[in-house]
Amino acid sequence: MARPTSATIHVDALRHNLGQVRARAPRSRVMAVVKADGYGHGLERVARALAGADAFGVAALSDAERLRAAGISQPILLLSGFDEPADIERMRGLGVWTVVHHASQLDMLDQAPPGEPIDCWLKLDSGMHRLGFAPGAYREAHARLLAMRGGAVGDIVLMNHFASSDEFADSPSQGAQTRAQIDVFRAVTEGLGGARSLANSAAVLGWPEAHDDWVRPGGALYGISVVEGRVGAEFGLRPAMTLSTRLIAVNRVAKGGRIGYAGTWECPEDMDVGVAAIGYGDGYPRAAPAGTPVLVGGQRTQVIGRVSMDLMTVDLRGVPGARVGDPVLLWGPELPVETIASGAGTIGYELTCSITRRVRFYER
Repeated sequence: MARPTSATIHVDALRHNLGQVRARAPRSRVMAVVKADGYGHGLERVARALAGADAFGVAALSDAERLRAAGISQPILLLSGFDEPADIERMRGLGVWTVVHHASQLDMLDQAPPGEPIDCWLKLDSGMHRLGFAPGAYREAHARLLAMRGGAVGDIVLMNHFASSDEFADSPSQGAQTRAQIDVFRAVTEGLGGARSLANSAAVLGWPEAHDDWVRPGGALYGISVVEGRVGAEFGLRPAMTLSTRLIAVNRVAKGGRIGYAGTWECPEDMDVGVAAIGYGDGYPRAAPAGTPVLVGGQRTQVIGRVSMDLMTVDLRGVPGARVGDPVLLWGPELPVETIASGAGTIGYELTCSITRRVRFYER
C-alpha cells in the first residue's frame, strides 16, 4: 500500500489570493512569482490556476521552458538573470525577459549576436546588498542598456528588492529600512524612463506607496503570511496547501515511557500514543519540537518526541477513540503553516518548498 501522505493544492485559493493582490494594488500589473516549483505547490499547476496574472517570475530558465511547454503564453521574467552568453539565445527562443543586476551581463548583451530584443529589468541595490547595481553605478548601467535598445535590448524596467518590507509603515519600527530603500530608489531613478517595480508580497500588503507599475507577489499568492506572528488569513488570504497523512499505529505507553529517538519526551501518565506516517523524509520539519500542533480526526493535539525520517508520534490523550486510519492534518486552512514554521524556527515558505517527491499531490 502506498504511503498515505498527501499534499492537496486548493486552486481556488490561488485564484482568490491573486484577486486579493489585485484589490490591494489595483493600478499595478501583477507578476506572479512561481519559482521553486511554485513554492512547492507545483509549477504548471500554479501557473494554470494563476492564468489571470500579467506575467510570471521564475529563478531558472528550465522553469521557463516548463511553462512554455505547458502552454503558458504570458511574459516570463528570469528573476536572477542569465549566467552565460548561451542563455541569451535560449531567452530569445522562449520569449523570456531578464533581470540585469551585474556589469558582466551588460557585457554579454553588448556582445550578443543580432536577434530578437530582450526586455530587461534593471535591478538597483538600494540597501539589501544581494543583487543589483550600486546607486552610484545604476544610471551608467541604464545608459548602457539604453544604447542597446533595438538591438539586444527591448524595453527597460527599473526594479528594486526590499529586505524588510514585512515591517510595515505603521509598525513600531515604522519600516525604517524599507523607507530608506524607497527613498534611494526614487532618487536614483528620477528622470529615467521606463516602468517601475518595487513591491514583493510584503510590500503589496503593507506599503501601498511602493506598488508602482508592477508588483511581484510570491508567498501571498499561496496564502502564506509574510509578517512574523501573523497568518495569511489575517490579510484575507487563503492557504493553498493542505498536508495530511493518517495514523498507522495507536500504542498504549506506560507512565515514564520515553518516546522516539533519544527518548526526549517522557509520558506523564499511562497514555495512548499515535504514530503518523510522515517525517522529514516527506518534508515535515525535523526541527518541529514537542508541542507543535497537529489535528487528529479534526481534534487539536501535539507532536511528542522527535520527528524521524518516516514517522512522527502524537499525543492522543485529548483524542479519545482515536484509531488506526484516522486522518492527521499537519497544516492547511484549519492549521496555518505559519504556526508550524514558527515552532520549527523557520518560515512557511521553507516548509511548502520542502515537500519531497514521495508525497502524493492532488488538486481540489
